[in-house]
Amino acid sequence: MERTRDIHGVKSGELDLWRVPPVKLAELARYGMSAHAPTLRRLAEPRRTATVLATMRHLEGASVDDALTLFDVLMATKLLARAEREEDKAKLKGLPRLRKAAVSVLLEVPIESDGGEGGGEPVPLSVAQAWERIEQLVTREELAKAIVELGELLPEGTDEDADTAWRKQLLERYATVRPFTSLLAEVIPWGATQAGTPLVEALRELPKVQARRKPGPEHIDASLLDGTWRRLVLGNPLLAANGYIDKHAWTFCVLEGLHTALKRRDVFARGADNWGDPRARLLSGPDWQVKRPRVLTALELSGSADEHLGELEVLLDEMYAHVAEGLPQNAAVGILEGKIRLDRLEAEPEPVGFKPVHDAVQAMLPRVDYPELLLEVHARTGMFDPFEHIGGKVARPQDLDLTLTALLVSKSTNIGLEPVIKPGEKALTRSRLSAADWGYWNLPGVSAASGLLVGRQGDIDLASDWGGGHVASADGMRFTVPLRSIHTRPNRKYFSTGHGATWLNVVSDRVMGLGGIVMPGTLRDSLGILDAMFNLDGPVRPEIVITDTGSYSDLVFGLFAICGYQFSPRIADISDARLWRLDMSKDYGPLQPVSRQRVQVERIRQNWEDMLRVAGSLQTGKVRAYDLLRMMTSGDRMTGLGDAFAHYGRIFKTPHLLQFIDSEGYRRMIGAQLNIGEGRHALARSIFFGRLGELRHAYREGMEDQLGALGMALNAVVWWNTLYMDAAVKELQAGGLTISPEIRSRLSPLVHEHINFHGRYPIVRSHGDGSLRPLRDPAASEE
Repeated sequence: MERTRDIHGVKSGELDLWRVPPVKLAELARYGMSAHAPTLRRLAEPRRTATVLATMRHLEGASVDDALTLFDVLMATKLLARAEREEDKAKLKGLPRLRKAAVSVLLEVPIESDGGEGGGEPVPLSVAQAWERIEQLVTREELAKAIVELGELLPEGTDEDADTAWRKQLLERYATVRPFTSLLAEVIPWGATQAGTPLVEALRELPKVQARRKPGPEHIDASLLDGTWRRLVLGNPLLAANGYIDKHAWTFCVLEGLHTALKRRDVFARGADNWGDPRARLLSGPDWQVKRPRVLTALELSGSADEHLGELEVLLDEMYAHVAEGLPQNAAVGILEGKIRLDRLEAEPEPVGFKPVHDAVQAMLPRVDYPELLLEVHARTGMFDPFEHIGGKVARPQDLDLTLTALLVSKSTNIGLEPVIKPGEKALTRSRLSAADWGYWNLPGVSAASGLLVGRQGDIDLASDWGGGHVASADGMRFTVPLRSIHTRPNRKYFSTGHGATWLNVVSDRVMGLGGIVMPGTLRDSLGILDAMFNLDGPVRPEIVITDTGSYSDLVFGLFAICGYQFSPRIADISDARLWRLDMSKDYGPLQPVSRQRVQVERIRQNWEDMLRVAGSLQTGKVRAYDLLRMMTSGDRMTGLGDAFAHYGRIFKTPHLLQFIDSEGYRRMIGAQLNIGEGRHALARSIFFGRLGELRHAYREGMEDQLGALGMALNAVVWWNTLYMDAAVKELQAGGLTISPEIRSRLSPLVHEHINFHGRYPIVRSHGDGSLRPLRDPAASEE
C-alpha cells in the first residue's frame, strides 16, 4: 500500500495522453520495466521522458493490482479460510465430549412410560416419576455434569448460524488488519456500482470508527450487517449494554464485504487491470456502433434475437428428434426414474497391425541431444526469427540462434544458466546470454515462435492424419512455487503444505500447443479457458473446445457459444444432467422424462444487445472473460446478464448432452483429446526436470516467461518428432508395409526416449546440410 501511495504521488495519471496509441504506451512501459536506471538515463530526449512516463503509468495500475491481489490472498487464505479451519478443529476436538454428553442425556432422561404389563399405549411421565427413573440409572450430579458439558460445546444461543463461530475467530486477528485499513481506504482509487457504493463509503469511514474509543451504532451503516455480523457488532454483551458497538467486528464486517464485492466487481479500482471495472471496458456508444457489423459477421450472429432464437429452436428440435428416434436401438443408454443411464465406455481396441508399426516407427527415430534438436528445428523453420530486440535494434548479433537455443534449454529444463554457459564460445558466454535474455527473450517472441511451429507442422503429411487443427482441449498443469508470491495459492492435494500456480494450456488435435495462461493456485479452469482461447499462438482457430468436468457450467456454455466455439466438456456423471427445450409442447418420446426444463428466452431477448457487446468486447480483447464471469456471478446468484447467458448456454448444452449419449464416436473423440493433453503434460514433466520441477519466480511475468519457453520447447519436440515419424512411416510403406489411416492416426509424437534431455548440453550445429538424419534400423539390436 505504501508503494502504491508513493507511485500515485508522482501524479503521472493526471496527464492527458489520449493521442498516444495504447500499444505504443505498452511497448515503452515494457522497455522501461526491463531496463536498468543507467540505461534509461542514457536515452535521448524525448524518448527518455516518454519511456519514464509510460513506465510510471504502467506502475500506477500494476501497484494497485499487486496491493489488491495481496489483500485477496490475505483475506482468502490467512484470515477467512484459517478462521474456518480453526473453528472446524475446535469442533472436532470437542466432538467426543459432545457425543458422550449427548448420549448420556438421551439415555438417562425418560419421557414416557413403557405401557406397563398390559402392553398399553405409553403415557407421559410426571416430573417426580421421571426423576425416580433417572436416579435408578445415574446420579443427579452426573446428569448435571453432562448438561453443563452440552452447554459448553453447543452454540450459546439458538439464533446463531453456521458462520458465527468462525467469524468470532476473525476478531482475534484485528491486529493483523489494523495497520493497513487506513491506507486501503485512502490510497486505492475506489469505484463502485450502486450495490457496492455503501461498502466503499463504509471503508472510507472505517479509520474514524477505529480511532474512536467507544463508537456507537450511529457511526456505522447498519444496512451492511447481516444476521451474524449484526449479533457480533451490535450484540457484544460487554459493549451493547452501554450503547457501544464492537469495532473489531465492524472492521471485519467491512473487509469481508469488500472482499466479496471486489471478486464480483461491485467494487473496483479505477485504472487497474486485474481489479478494474470490466463494464467500463465493454464496447459502447459510437465505438460499438462502428464495430457491431464486423462483430456480427465474424461470429455469424444475427442482430435480431428473435431470428437467432428461431434458428436455434429448429436445430434443437431436429437434434431431439434424431436422438429420440435412435434411443431404443442404443443399448448403452437408458432412461430410468427420470434420469439418464449411460454405460461406461470401454477402451477402444487397437487397429490390426498397430503395435508392430508403432514399435518400428519409435525404434527408427534418430537419437538426438536436446540442443541439437532445437537447432535443427530452427534451421528448418526459422523459429527464432520472430524474436525482436526490446529496444528496436534491427541488426542481430552473430550466432544469435546459438544464444537463444541455450536460453531455451535453460528455461525449458529449469536448470538455470550455468550448464549452458561456455566461456570459450562468444555466443554462449554469461554476458551474451544475459544480454540476449534481457533484450530478445520475451513472451511475444515466444508466442510468435510457437505459432510459427504450429503453422509449419501442417506441411508434414502425417499431421493431417491426426486432425485438422479444429479441435482443441484445455487443461491445467500444476507447479509448486517455493517462493513467497501473491500469484500463488495453497492446495494440499497438489502442493502439499506449500503454494503453487496452474499453467492452463490449450492443445490442438495435432498435439501442438496453442498457448496458455498462468493462474494462481488451482482456480476453476472455467474462469480462464475462454481467455486462453482468445490468446492463441496458432494460425488456425479451433472450433471445438474440450475440457474436463470441472469446467462445466451453463454460463461458460453461453459465453463459448456466443463467441463461436462449440464447448464440449467431458461429463463424468450424466445421471444428474438436465435437458432443456424451447418448445414444451413437442413430444420427444423416451426423452420426455428428462427434458422438462424450459429455456427462458425472454431473458435472452431482453439482454441480447448487451450479450452482443460482451461477445464483441471479448473478440476484440477489450475485456477478459475471467472478469466477466466474476462480475456476472455472486455466490449462487447471477446478475440479469449472467442469467441471460446461462439460459443461452442451456440451448447449446442440451445438444452437447444429446450428442454425448447418442454418439459413441463423440465420447471417444472427447476422451482421446483429453488424453493428448495428459500425454503432453507428461512430456512437459520430463523436459522441466530441473530444481525439482518447481517454478522459481515470484512474479507472474517470470512464470509466464518460463512456462512460455516450456510450451515453445514442447512444440519444437512435437514438430521434430512429427517430421521424423512421417519419414519413418513413408520408409516402411516403401518397403512394402501397408499402414492404414487408422494406424497413422494412433501414432503419437509425444515419445521422447530417443531424446537426451540431460548432460553437458553441447550447443553446436551438428546437422546443417538440409537433409534428414538417417533413421535407425528397427531390426538392429540395441547395444
